[in-house]
Amino acid sequence: MERASVKIVALLLCLSVGALVVKAEDPYLFFEWNVTYGTIAPLGVPQQGILINGQLPGPRINCTSNNNIVVNVYNNLDEPLLLTWSGIQQRKNSWQDGTPGTMCPIMPGTNFTYHFQVKDQIGSFFYFPSTGLHRAAGGFGAVDVHSRNLIPIPFDKPAEEYNVFLGDWYNKGHRTLKKILDGGRTIGRPDGIHINGKSSKVGDKATEALFTMEAGKTYRYRMCNVGMRTSVNVRIQGHTMKLVEMEGSHTVQNVYDSLDIHVGQCLSVLVTADQEPKDYYMVVSSRFLKQELSSVAILRYANGKGPASSELPAPPPDNTEGIAWSMNQFRSFRWNLTASAARPNPQGSYHYGKINITRTMKIVNSRSQVAGKLRFALNGISHMDTDTPLKLVEFFGVPEKTFKYDLMADEPPSDLSKVTISPNVKNATFRNFVEIIFENEEKTIQTYHLDGYSFFAVGIEPGKWSPEKRKNYNLVDAVSRHSIQVYPNSWAAVMTTLDNAGMWNLRSEMWERFYLGQQLYFSVLSPSRSLRDEYNLPDNHPLCGIVKGMPMPAPYTA
Repeated sequence: MERASVKIVALLLCLSVGALVVKAEDPYLFFEWNVTYGTIAPLGVPQQGILINGQLPGPRINCTSNNNIVVNVYNNLDEPLLLTWSGIQQRKNSWQDGTPGTMCPIMPGTNFTYHFQVKDQIGSFFYFPSTGLHRAAGGFGAVDVHSRNLIPIPFDKPAEEYNVFLGDWYNKGHRTLKKILDGGRTIGRPDGIHINGKSSKVGDKATEALFTMEAGKTYRYRMCNVGMRTSVNVRIQGHTMKLVEMEGSHTVQNVYDSLDIHVGQCLSVLVTADQEPKDYYMVVSSRFLKQELSSVAILRYANGKGPASSELPAPPPDNTEGIAWSMNQFRSFRWNLTASAARPNPQGSYHYGKINITRTMKIVNSRSQVAGKLRFALNGISHMDTDTPLKLVEFFGVPEKTFKYDLMADEPPSDLSKVTISPNVKNATFRNFVEIIFENEEKTIQTYHLDGYSFFAVGIEPGKWSPEKRKNYNLVDAVSRHSIQVYPNSWAAVMTTLDNAGMWNLRSEMWERFYLGQQLYFSVLSPSRSLRDEYNLPDNHPLCGIVKGMPMPAPYTA
């Protein structure tokens, strides 16, 4: 629903000193969202969930590269709220990123208008609440960014596009889960798997079709793992999936019988309705858990006759063999070097493999007990949020009142059992080309996400990383993306140029780990404090904590 008042507020924002400056030809899309609690039952157990305009999944943002997105969010929960836009780079604009380190939360009974541009991006992304354990309650939805009409995409336009949200689910509810973590214990294994907020088993009589296809037509399925901790595998009975896009990059169009999707990751596949017209199951099952969890959904052919077969496609191998299988699938993902992306030049025109590395960071995750309570850390630092967002105290010139830079070293300490609980902020040099190594010495899989950027996922291997491992990197056509999985007792390497000024969250997508400290923020400052590098604090941005009432700093200038 759109209101004239929202449009007026947005236009005033555009004219204000601290607002985003955009070209006149870039269109605006306006949304008004009412965030409430509601009773949901993804696994059949009623519990309190988070709905947006009464929906789960929430409203879809269906936009085009360079569109300006204006979302007026009314928080009708009884708790502070933030929404973050996973994979949207927020160029020069970490003020809109929606993480506790960059924004004051939207307080109960108030509203805030997000205003950002999907600048030079295409692809499949999602939003979700980043406060507390709200991610366990829903509140997620799609951000689908299309190419502009003049820029060709490397496949024919599909008959329809469908958003599929996959993930694990807990029946305890977000308040109970938060209480468990605050008490120093783990939330344990999830209770099941949902598909778009619902769970079904083979043969369920009341199951409605999730999506409908017409025989002979091809459909795009945009799939995202919005769960809390579990990698999943997805497959479609009787149909193959052609991978065409992953987290904002067109891929080489390999065909798969099944695909692993790790927590926080999104991808697009093309599915052609080329089978006998009837019902078919989409199957989603957990990966790397001792006890497999699964759910099914029905894909229905229009005018089809007959139920789906009870014989489901087999899952890929699990445990040690399954990790090797999944790792090999990762290596099959390749950047489509000839396809255009958000701009008409080919994706492969950016020769990242020929850029000299200016900084290497090796980050090792760990699990510890601190004062008898469970904590997770990166290189021995377990992040804690502050009452005043990190970005605000930095902007107001008083970071020393809240945190110290660079408590976490670029190399892990020899003893990871010694953990310091503190805000974890690392200084980063603007426009440096950096290499980040994630090393996982634990027995569980990890997934990491970086706000504000995409990076090249150049390598994943078992064992420990060393500099000679660079000879095994893919320096030609690694996919540019914003998340990377790290298998047990393995490492993963990514490369990126830190050319987006702001305060950016690098986090575990395993939300228990995120909540208990497995995250950090990169502070990437513009040396010239120039509007060419970063936008000013928006006029509508709420102030909280120690900066409330402080005199405003001098604004950035052109």
